[in-house]
Amino acid sequence: MMRKTSLVLLSVAAGAAATLFLTQPRSALVGSTARAASSDTYRQLNLFGDVFERVRSDYVEKPDDSKLVETAISGMLTGLDPHSSYMDAKSFRDMQVQTRGEFGGLGIEVTMEDGLIKVVSPIDETPASKAGIMANDIISYLDDEAVQGLTLNQAVEKMRGPVNTKIKLKIIRKGQDKPIEVTLVRDNIRVRSVRARVESDDIAYIRITTFNEQTTEGLKREMANLTTQIGPDKIKGYILDMRNNPGGLLEEAVSVSDAFLDRGEIVSTRGRNAEETQRRTAKPGDLAKGKPVIVLINGGSASASEIVAGALQDHKRATLLGSRSFGKGSVQTIIPLGSGNGALRLTTARYFTPSGKSIQAKGIIPDIEVLQDVPDELKSKTDTKGEASLRGHLKAEGQEETGSQSYVPPDAKNDKALKMAADLLHGIKQTTSAPAPTDKASNKAAN
Repeated sequence: MMRKTSLVLLSVAAGAAATLFLTQPRSALVGSTARAASSDTYRQLNLFGDVFERVRSDYVEKPDDSKLVETAISGMLTGLDPHSSYMDAKSFRDMQVQTRGEFGGLGIEVTMEDGLIKVVSPIDETPASKAGIMANDIISYLDDEAVQGLTLNQAVEKMRGPVNTKIKLKIIRKGQDKPIEVTLVRDNIRVRSVRARVESDDIAYIRITTFNEQTTEGLKREMANLTTQIGPDKIKGYILDMRNNPGGLLEEAVSVSDAFLDRGEIVSTRGRNAEETQRRTAKPGDLAKGKPVIVLINGGSASASEIVAGALQDHKRATLLGSRSFGKGSVQTIIPLGSGNGALRLTTARYFTPSGKSIQAKGIIPDIEVLQDVPDELKSKTDTKGEASLRGHLKAEGQEETGSQSYVPPDAKNDKALKMAADLLHGIKQTTSAPAPTDKASNKAAN
């Protein structure tokens, strides 16, 4: 059975699969205990079978057997934790698309507005941008089928499809008297999980929105571009923005951390048995060449983003600014269940930062807390309750923490955390006990 390890946030649907483990008995006592437990398990399975047959025969309407089984499997993990779940075949395919970060499609970011699809932004060098589709365009028809009445997910699914296949869009554009009709040919689209820009003329700002298979490649590409734009000797430092990043693949979190570290442990994962402990360590080579790094986190930073923040903080390679992170300190393993049967997402381990801290239901505390000014109408909607608020969450080691600000101002000029990060990199003194990062040969930023 193939396994792929990933970190997933807020997957609150539950599911399960039964797995048989065969081991040699360590003693006669252990063997008899195991046999007794097995006997109890089979009695419970017989009870399940009895209930299943009674539902099939006596329910007021004839039930769908496959739906009954899927519902039973999904319910099996409900009492374990919020992140273990059963994925049917479609959900499994969707998850694979999300983690791969590429798919056959048109290359537009969209949202739903008044029952229609509104274009947020076309992605550069994609069929949508080449066809002249613009932000704020309204898509009203897909292949002569009205969008009105479809959910956002249904519309997105219709726009995706095999590479080199066609789809016709009818577009309503402000200022145009008649709808615009365009026919696009789907192409391979890569989701941009990393975006970057030059901040204050001499700072490399990098925003990571998720951790998919494209993230490390995107980080390296953007760091190289920023170095060329600014000049390697002029860069004051890096701002790594992982606010509201819900996480993703464990391996990508490790490689992103490794990009800024020369040596040392990045993260350890520990399962039920001690022999299952795994440690990931950094390889020589710091892409930032020892320049100071400031990491922005908040209450929406979870899972893989917490691994990166925790590793850089523990090694004193970065200064963390913002608010306490979400606190998801568990690892989920994706276990395919055979052709057409979907997959199991099962919590198999906790992860620990290099110093041995578990952030489960606690989160990572930034070195410098920065709270944003929130508009009155949004004050009740800008805090996350965190992992500790989720029903059935794995308990913390010690005191649990809930609630943290997750608001990020849409206009950069109102972003207090971003401004403080830039000031620190420029050496402007702040009213805080934490010193500003300095560019030293030690390859570490002051904490």
